[in-house]
Amino acid sequence: MLIAILVPVAFLIVGVLLVAGIYNSLVALRNRFKNAFAQIDVQLKRRYDLIPNLVETAKGYLKHERETLEAVIKARNIASAAAQGAAANPADGAAVKNLLSAESGLAGALSRLMVVSEQYPDLKANQNMMQLTEELTSTENKISFARQAYNDSVMVYNTAREKFPAVLLSGALGFTAAELFQVDSAAERIAPKVSFN
Repeated sequence: MLIAILVPVAFLIVGVLLVAGIYNSLVALRNRFKNAFAQIDVQLKRRYDLIPNLVETAKGYLKHERETLEAVIKARNIASAAAQGAAANPADGAAVKNLLSAESGLAGALSRLMVVSEQYPDLKANQNMMQLTEELTSTENKISFARQAYNDSVMVYNTAREKFPAVLLSGALGFTAAELFQVDSAAERIAPKVSFN
């Protein structure tokens, strides 16, 4: 009789411990990829802070390129708003996709600004412009490294939630798949040229 009671209780205890272990593991992995996204967010904010200074420096030289300058500021504002949405919940795939789209628009606008600025030798030689473009290049590199770390964390998290037995519980426990921070089209993969040499 005692064995008949102890066996189901033992199975129940093992089951609870298994569910708790899966839950705790997924929480730790989710927090890791959210932290990795926060590192991207820091670099994106740095870039968003640099762009107005870059545009302001270029304004004096690019008087006839008002549309280009306005497009850069507009794209920066859209990307900044999208980044805030994604930073609020990096686990929200739609917010991450919205950020990726906004970042693509910003990269295109910055690329157009750099192409236009190449036509102005005085601007290329401007010390502030050279310093800002160097900082922007450095920030782009940091974003790239932070994005790689984020994608690695997302891959580990998504793999853990899809493995057996976690796959049986992850959806019920509220652990949805996380989106990778990746560029979808070949045109978006082209980094803006920021060199004034």
